[in-house]
Amino acid sequence: MKIVSVMNYKGGVGKTTVTANLAGSLALRGYNVLLIDVDPQTSLTFSFIKPDIWEKSFSKIKTLKKWFDEIVDREVLTSLSNFIFDPEIVNQHLIDKGRISIISSDLGLIDVDINLSSNLQGGTPDKMTKSFLRTHQWIAKGLKELESSSSYDVVLIDCPPNFNIVTKNSIVASDYILIPAKPDYLSTLGIDYLIRNVEKLVKDFNDFVSLSNDTYQIKINPEILGVIFTMVQTYDGRPITSLRQYIDQTKELGTHVFNPYFKENKTIFANAPEVGVPVIFKSASSDTEKKILEGIEDFCTEFITKIKL
Repeated sequence: MKIVSVMNYKGGVGKTTVTANLAGSLALRGYNVLLIDVDPQTSLTFSFIKPDIWEKSFSKIKTLKKWFDEIVDREVLTSLSNFIFDPEIVNQHLIDKGRISIISSDLGLIDVDINLSSNLQGGTPDKMTKSFLRTHQWIAKGLKELESSSSYDVVLIDCPPNFNIVTKNSIVASDYILIPAKPDYLSTLGIDYLIRNVEKLVKDFNDFVSLSNDTYQIKINPEILGVIFTMVQTYDGRPITSLRQYIDQTKELGTHVFNPYFKENKTIFANAPEVGVPVIFKSASSDTEKKILEGIEDFCTEFITKIKL
């Protein structure tokens, strides 16, 4: 089971669009995909299920917040499988293929983060080590149990545009980090900073593992999978000139940049969440839509190769 956190410090870069369509493309190829919505804005959740249905059937019992509530209140690690559901509409398109499951988010995740942070207060060095490792490993431990059941090939974690404790939990649990970005100044500005913060978290975590007396603690080493550019305006089959400079600057960071990209098309991408099915399930009705779908498929192919799925 491959675990990938999808993240960028800048909001509005198409992070959820990338996550949803990557999941869809993988499932169409026969893979079973678990989505975990860690962003309190719940955009990924509402890309697959209407808010009123979520409120009625899932908000009280099947959210990541409810899972964390057990941890915060009683430090009980309840099975993540109890909080998973398969969104009906998209899975109707996946008969005899793979499947998409989701653990939904909740605005209350903001409070969960505050409560988890309170566990990182001072104390003896041994207590600090134990509390740091415990607080940052809840998602990793939850996913370890799921891995033993072989239910999923890929887990995609849609992270919020910040570096809070829940986001750090996602990174600690991950094998890979995927960074969606628009090719503009603000969206690419923080990529290097994000990578350095991930590296610092990895170093801090591994330092605490070295200090721990627990022989079961294992060091982490999530790989930066690369940057996938989104909302790309093109001319004559290439990104327009004003965007290419930001793509080239990102490549100069030494970070892998996926060759395919998500083309700009507000209509086709904006309407997808309303029907609960990602764009990749759509039949192309024009050359423009065909190229958009081909871009997503090509990205998925490169993604599969990169993570050796």
